[in-house]
Amino acid sequence: MSSTESGLPIEPVYGPEALDGWPAEQRLGEPGAYPYTRGVYPTMYTGRPWTMRQYAGFGTAAESNRRYHQLVEAGTGGLSVAFDLPTQMGYDSDATVAAGEVGKVGVAIDSVEDMRVLFDGIPLGEVSTSMTINAPASLLLLLYQLVGQEQGVPGDRLTGTVQNDVLKEYIARGTYIYPPAASLRLTSDIFGYCQRELPRWNTISISGYHMAEAGATPVQEVAFTLANAREYVRAALSAGLGVDEFAPRLSFFFVSRTTLLEEVAKFRAARRIWARVMRDEFGATNPKSQMLRFHTQTAGVQLTAQQPEVNMVRVAVQALAAVLGGTQSLHTNSYDEAIALPTEKAARLALRTQQVLAYETDVTSTVDPFAGSYAVESLTDELEAAAVELMTRVEDMGGAVAAIERGFQKDQIEQSAYDVAKQIDAGARTVVGVNRYVSNDEEPYEPLRVDPAIEEAQAARLAALRSSRDGDTVGRELDAMRAAAAGSDNVLVPMRAALAARATVGEVCDALREVWGTYTPPAGI
Repeated sequence: MSSTESGLPIEPVYGPEALDGWPAEQRLGEPGAYPYTRGVYPTMYTGRPWTMRQYAGFGTAAESNRRYHQLVEAGTGGLSVAFDLPTQMGYDSDATVAAGEVGKVGVAIDSVEDMRVLFDGIPLGEVSTSMTINAPASLLLLLYQLVGQEQGVPGDRLTGTVQNDVLKEYIARGTYIYPPAASLRLTSDIFGYCQRELPRWNTISISGYHMAEAGATPVQEVAFTLANAREYVRAALSAGLGVDEFAPRLSFFFVSRTTLLEEVAKFRAARRIWARVMRDEFGATNPKSQMLRFHTQTAGVQLTAQQPEVNMVRVAVQALAAVLGGTQSLHTNSYDEAIALPTEKAARLALRTQQVLAYETDVTSTVDPFAGSYAVESLTDELEAAAVELMTRVEDMGGAVAAIERGFQKDQIEQSAYDVAKQIDAGARTVVGVNRYVSNDEEPYEPLRVDPAIEEAQAARLAALRSSRDGDTVGRELDAMRAAAAGSDNVLVPMRAALAARATVGEVCDALREVWGTYTPPAGI
């Protein structure tokens, strides 16, 4: 008998008996109605397709800006910013620890001047922007707001998402700065700030994607993501926010693998679990608070450097799974990403893949095409039950943060990753071009590379900025931010003033490090 990525059995044939014991009203409902199994909107893609959002950013702000213009001209409906590692860790490009990493995995952003260049000529009142940034999420969001103001776009017209999901960094990714309690404080401050200043902005994108890329199964991806989401809701409630004030702006971020049936079931199960948690556990009455709205990215971890053209097929299948599962926005990976940064041609083809699905197939003609499928409905039920059981284990440990401190999620994910690696090595799991159907006559591929001179150029920009700004004003604003961080005032208000005075990302993060300290994982995790 076959099994899913999560180890759930897949029967050769399904019939009505597969759904015994699950009342239809509990499982399904109508599209756009509780429990949202069939989608969060009544019409889904029959009204308009999902947002086609392409993840891009490399080198300097000017280089990334040119790529953004190319994507907009190619028809993308939303931008998604990739930041380099120093920016993600809250360091300036001229910091010693940043050496060799500037502009490598994303764009280098050191100040409001870089952000201004990044979005030069991009109308922020018309384009939705997602920013994949976590520990310094507040800074990048404020820089975006400042550039929007310079364009004459008020905060209530800015739309987009800031990832702002630092808990998964402790579990699977590692770009954390501060201890968990301080990170949750900053997350709550972002919720409160956006409620007043940026009401249309999605304040967090609670991410299972990175856990999946680290090796989490679909069950683990759903369970640990929603357990983290519970923690964020509790933190916001503890900060005095009402659940229906902030919950409508929560969003999620999942992976989409090539195992199409399980992925569709995963998205349906996740919606249903979250609706129940928000309504029954947290007392949310606004339907928008109960909806699990999510962005999807195709599975980078499943792309191969061997026979990279085969990745085009993988990405198309993964994208189809996300669409059939009811995603609100989608990024399709470029086929050459397992080798290097995507070329312009590969990035355009990734977008065209979405456009073919939206405009040349019939999957947008009806809401929830797989509803009533014995196989998908049964898998949805089984995946939900397994995810709820795992969420209960996290709760029994005291919640997501307590489980993180024990290394529970990390250990579970690493074991799953190890099991998959053993299966591939043994040939029990087929990866085309890697352990089966291998080709020894592949053509050489010329990847896109980042110019190492970028690091020197960024350092020169920083030196010019520091010499031309009012240092005393920057110092006063940073002191005000330190005072807010040490107390209970919303940190983003003085942080915005410091960034407007041209404080750098590294300076702001260093000031918070002085107050909150940094996080070091316990030995053995």
